[in-house]
Amino acid sequence: MRVKCALCEVIENIDDYSLQAKKLRNRPIHTYLCEKCHDRIKEKTEERVSTGNFRFYRSPLVEDDF
Repeated sequence: MRVKCALCEVIENIDDYSLQAKKLRNRPIHTYLCEKCHDRIKEKTEERVSTGNFRFYRSPLVEDDF
């Protein structure tokens, strides 16, 4: 399957039967990022988290007593 990176527009081939290909086919909201862009975003996010001015807006985990 040919895919295009959403940021740098590099065209790559991925396996047709991989989980990532299935997600891209069945859910058009999912976008593909090449490894280079994915790693760059990961590094930048880790830098922002380390400054202390970055907050994750996640719902709190609720403990179930059962």
